[in-house]
Amino acid sequence: MWQKRVKAIALMSALLCSVPSFAGLEEGIKAANEGRFDVALKEFQYLADMGYAPGIYELGKLYQGGHGVTKNERKAAELMQKAVDLNLADAMFDLAVMYKEGKGVKQDLQMAVNLFTRAAQKNLAAAQFNLGVMYTNGEGVIKDFQQAMDWYEKAAANNYTLAQYNLALMYFQGLGVEPNVERSYIWNLIAEYNGNENARKSRQLDEQKMTQGEIDTAKQKADAIYEKIVAGSYMPETTATRLQQ
Repeated sequence: MWQKRVKAIALMSALLCSVPSFAGLEEGIKAANEGRFDVALKEFQYLADMGYAPGIYELGKLYQGGHGVTKNERKAAELMQKAVDLNLADAMFDLAVMYKEGKGVKQDLQMAVNLFTRAAQKNLAAAQFNLGVMYTNGEGVIKDFQQAMDWYEKAAANNYTLAQYNLALMYFQGLGVEPNVERSYIWNLIAEYNGNENARKSRQLDEQKMTQGEIDTAKQKADAIYEKIVAGSYMPETTATRLQQ
């Protein structure tokens, strides 16, 4: 499905001129979801010509996937870069993936890290998770498990399930922290609440190392954290707070 990714406009002076652009974006996304790519192309091209970042980004996705146009990943990367220059987080993320995989651009892991970081600092959960993976594996950066944990925490706070599962693995294996089965159980259970089947299996492995009393306590902690995550009030832990545990 085509995803709508529109950022709030802060300046009141820009609000009136943004309304037609927003309407055109909505129409283009609706058309793309319905497979009417000729209509989507027309809408996105018009918005791109106006210099509207979300329109440029969506046009790039058409070229990236070959929807309604001949597939052209180089053209897609050029459009993504234009949207990045206009400070659009979603374009930063997509272009980072292209640099990571060498699609439409020459593979450049450091550039991928840079773009993921910019998007992550805008609180894009997928970018935060991908940064965690790159720090875990040492891709484009020096391997740093504590940095990885910090980014996984931020993504987990945004209820990004893969980050929650990876946090559990880090605690279980003792990567960047002391091994901690209780914390592994907590994050596995939270990821399981979000439907992660691997987390369910890992949580069962955690239970084999815990007493029933420890399981009950950990579940209470997991439930409290998950409630805060859903409410948007969970504060991600940092390296400093983890070291105090």
